[in-house]
Amino acid sequence: MKVSAGNKVVLIGAGDVGVAYAYSLVNQGSVDHLAIIDIDEKKTLGNVMDLNHGVVWASSRTKVTQGTYADCEDAALVVICAGAAQKPGETRLQLVDKNMKIMKSIVDPIMESGFDGILLVASNPVDILTYAAWKYSGLPHERVFGSGTILDSARFRYMLGEYFEVSPMSVHAYIIGEHGDSELPVLSSANVAGVSLAKRLADNPKLHDELESIFIRTRDAAYDIIDAKGSTSYGIGMGLARITRAIFQNQEVALPVSAYLQGEYGQEDIYIGTPAIVNRKGIRRVIELELDDYEKERLAASVKTLKEIQDPFWK
Repeated sequence: MKVSAGNKVVLIGAGDVGVAYAYSLVNQGSVDHLAIIDIDEKKTLGNVMDLNHGVVWASSRTKVTQGTYADCEDAALVVICAGAAQKPGETRLQLVDKNMKIMKSIVDPIMESGFDGILLVASNPVDILTYAAWKYSGLPHERVFGSGTILDSARFRYMLGEYFEVSPMSVHAYIIGEHGDSELPVLSSANVAGVSLAKRLADNPKLHDELESIFIRTRDAAYDIIDAKGSTSYGIGMGLARITRAIFQNQEVALPVSAYLQGEYGQEDIYIGTPAIVNRKGIRRVIELELDDYEKERLAASVKTLKEIQDPFWK
């Protein structure tokens, strides 16, 4: 793996998600150089200028430039946020046809530049498009992964924190599976302030309905946000920045990303949301959570949902 001397990121796609990610990076000061590529060059230039004017108040200097695919050659990380946006009432899986073509048109010039770093995908449907980016790029699967369920898990932790009146940082719970309608919460291994949800459920069986309601609101939050403001952006932008920090600081932290399965959970040849150890080389290993029988069934159904859409493209 060829790694650039610094922590250079190339962002492809400066829509709402891309700009929120860029803004988070500049505020956190976690990268040396951020190059932004978008087909709307005039608007991209405006965003670059605007971001640079905020660098003065950031924790450290980030060089922000309007980029080209040539910038990928010495980038340590390329983040793809480009693609057709999800419209009100449209599922992420309905975006497949449009965005598969867009993904190939992006990955080809990335690889032609001589890029040999880590590829992070946020475009939807993220699990299927991450698989496509891996196929198109020819990179090792541990260096291609997606944002997965990092946003879903954050939403779930936030809502559980609100319900139990504790900080979401004291809530440890994952959403796994498809970043979409077939995802599932892993309640069997979740805990709030050190107390397992399993124990809380045993002490209060009525809690089950409350937790299911919280999960449904978590799963459907994107539809509500898109209906209200046209897109989701801040949460996923900060989630991408969290993944970026884990990579560049070699944190070896477990994050719920779209990772390639090679037998974990009894599944193979698919990218799907699961905790995985993220470091300077990408995904070190996938964490296979202990699931109860109901969770196993729901994850298998989520895999089936993705494969029914994905597999015909590669046969």
